[in-house]
Amino acid sequence: MALLSAAAGVVMNNNFTGLWFPTLVTILIVAFGTACKQEKRHSFVSDWKFALEEIHGSVQDAYAQKFKELIEQRTNNEISVTVYPYGTLGTSDQVTELIHMGAIQFATASPGHLGKTIPELQLFLLHFVFSNDNVVNQAVLGESQVLRDYIDQLYQHKGLKFLALYPEGWQVWTTNKEIRQPQDFAGLKMRVMTSPMLLRAYAAYGANPTPLPYSEVYSALQLHMIDAQVNPVFAIEEMSFYEVTDYLIFPRHAQFVTSVVTNPHFFETLPTDKQQLIKEVITELNSYIFTVQETFNSERLKTMQTRKPNLQIRYLTAAERDAFRKASLPVRQEYIDMVGPRGKALLTILLEEVVKAEQELGSSPNTD
Repeated sequence: MALLSAAAGVVMNNNFTGLWFPTLVTILIVAFGTACKQEKRHSFVSDWKFALEEIHGSVQDAYAQKFKELIEQRTNNEISVTVYPYGTLGTSDQVTELIHMGAIQFATASPGHLGKTIPELQLFLLHFVFSNDNVVNQAVLGESQVLRDYIDQLYQHKGLKFLALYPEGWQVWTTNKEIRQPQDFAGLKMRVMTSPMLLRAYAAYGANPTPLPYSEVYSALQLHMIDAQVNPVFAIEEMSFYEVTDYLIFPRHAQFVTSVVTNPHFFETLPTDKQQLIKEVITELNSYIFTVQETFNSERLKTMQTRKPNLQIRYLTAAERDAFRKASLPVRQEYIDMVGPRGKALLTILLEEVVKAEQELGSSPNTD
């Protein structure tokens, strides 16, 4: 553990760039692997490590900090949880590798990243597959057993144990012009993550989807290298994207969804009471994080409006949303063609579970 702490300290306390950072990550992975082998002599690891895809102060950070609080509290500090914000342990791909190695115990893994190894997860990058009512989406992602069971099988095939799936908020477009209909996207350079589904989704509207590293989005907007980008409100405020844009447009076309994973061997070799503890805490966090993301997004929207009073806020009407929904439908078939039968089955499950939840909760799919 001393080697592990020293290696982690090097990365956490220094800002390395260029070739130094991958080297440090490699050292860290080796250190973690060594520590992991040493810890296997014990009945279970008592210092759990939780790596994030977002920075300190984000929705994912709030989730992990609450997880830490509940685990430590209910084990009387027998178990400690250390939270590592994005970048501390390397890239998302490197964090997933650390999970596979058993070097860390928990991590967030979003479809935008994990979809490269579990292509079916790119379903969550499609547009208009969720309800317009976010309470419905929270119920489906957090409580649908049929959806959870199917996703769990997909994760198992890739050496991961699925724990949770939760929404971080509506995706919002920041643009340099008003967008009200698909035609307004014509030729617009829209920054997206490197995902085939996102590229197809915005191409379907007539945009010019432009993959770009997250860290370069602000300067690209500022220099007019791109015309727009998409993220949840809390991230737009966090990264100051609103400073270099004219419009915030709420189409309610997609949720930013992430998952929580662990190492199967780690989980399965835990004492039964510890396994049960994790399950109970994860269940509690489903409703907790939903409230947190609503608060984060609401408060940070107000912050942006206060700091930039001339920022134009637009909410698409039901009719305007429907035009985008119709334009997006062919991309579903492209998803099925690319992913295959398991992707088609997952899409069917999600759509059916959304309709079922809307009926049970008395929600209209077109409520504005």
